[in-house]
Amino acid sequence: MTIKEAFEQTKAALQAQMEDREAENVMRILFEDAFDWTSGQPARSFLAKEQDQLSAILERLQANEPLQYILGEADFYGLKFEVTPAVLIPRPETEELVFQILEAGKNKEGQKGLDIGTGSGCIPISLKKNRPDWSLTGMDISEEALQVARRNALKNQVEVNWIVQDVLDEEAWDKLGRYDFIVSNPPYIPLEEKKVMPRQVLDYEPALALFVENDNALVFYRKIHDLAIRSLSTGGSLFFELNEFNARAVQAMVDLRFFTEAVLLPDMQGKYRMLYCQKR
Repeated sequence: MTIKEAFEQTKAALQAQMEDREAENVMRILFEDAFDWTSGQPARSFLAKEQDQLSAILERLQANEPLQYILGEADFYGLKFEVTPAVLIPRPETEELVFQILEAGKNKEGQKGLDIGTGSGCIPISLKKNRPDWSLTGMDISEEALQVARRNALKNQVEVNWIVQDVLDEEAWDKLGRYDFIVSNPPYIPLEEKKVMPRQVLDYEPALALFVENDNALVFYRKIHDLAIRSLSTGGSLFFELNEFNARAVQAMVDLRFFTEAVLLPDMQGKYRMLYCQKR
């Protein structure tokens, strides 16, 4: 069997449960990362040990396990990140948030930034990789997540400060110091929406990083907003990643006594998935 034949057979098996485009993307990542294959090598023999490995991976994919957890890594902003079920899989929308932060700070030297709910550390690590002169801190309530983040910092050869802390604990805020920008992609999915969530997310990704109570869906946005009032330097920036369905509500929550206008930013699909505001 050639590697091209193995690719096509496995893709056909996945198309029974995925759209064609998704199956194609999964297969491309899988064969490039696990089997070091590019499309310019269609006739390479697919070894027996590779066939065994592929069969095991396919079984896990058919059980809806995300490919990134199977491979143990994900691509983000041109870097490789270790991912485990202790952290969310980095999303393309978050890459756009990193881009917006870099654009806003492109003429600012020595910025000090805090990422709240850092998970795998993809945001502060990517920022530090692109701006070595900045000082970045990642905060998370999960020590297990921060263990992954620490390994990712080593993997990508950057230094980031890590803090284990619950942002909802206001008594601990004074320990955080002051920052030039604060960023967060916090939990925002109401528990009632579990019933419509994809199985690969619901069964494998950490609920702690996803869900909030139905009657308090903006709790993390409100707390981080209030922390930013206290901890941002004058002229400092607050960045949020949003759900397109809660964008207007988060925008309306911003207290314009302390911030300039709250600006919603569209993603590449034109959906409002980010918010930016500046402290007065």
